[in-house]
Amino acid sequence: MPSPLIAQLVAEHGYPVLDAQNLASTLESDSTVVLFFTEDPKRYPESNDVAVVLPELARAFPDRFIPMVVDRQLEDQLKLVYDITVWPSLVFLRRGRFLGKISKIRDWSEYMERIPEILDNAPSHNPGVGIPVIDASKEQRHA
Repeated sequence: MPSPLIAQLVAEHGYPVLDAQNLASTLESDSTVVLFFTEDPKRYPESNDVAVVLPELARAFPDRFIPMVVDRQLEDQLKLVYDITVWPSLVFLRRGRFLGKISKIRDWSEYMERIPEILDNAPSHNPGVGIPVIDASKEQRHA
């Protein structure tokens, strides 16, 4: 059960919940989305702080992204895809591809600095997926 502040994002602000039913269509859409990974707000009370800040961020960057709350049942699967190890986290995606993330609650000035940088990034490979690239020339020198 989400906290009242997180539930308010959906009920009052109309933010969609990313769940198993809309995951594929969300990742295939041309939209820029911000996925809000809350985990358990009782264990990670900063999730409530981010729930208060997220609507303000959406107002500060009108029409730049769609905020979405990640269903708790989907978080375990997606935290591996987006390399989420710190809670709460905001993951920015465009056309389902990774732009960047911001974890924990931050000062307003940091959001104002980092979000434009993230939104200007070219979509890249999801950080938790794939095979690490190793420079073979460096490996040979250490052998």
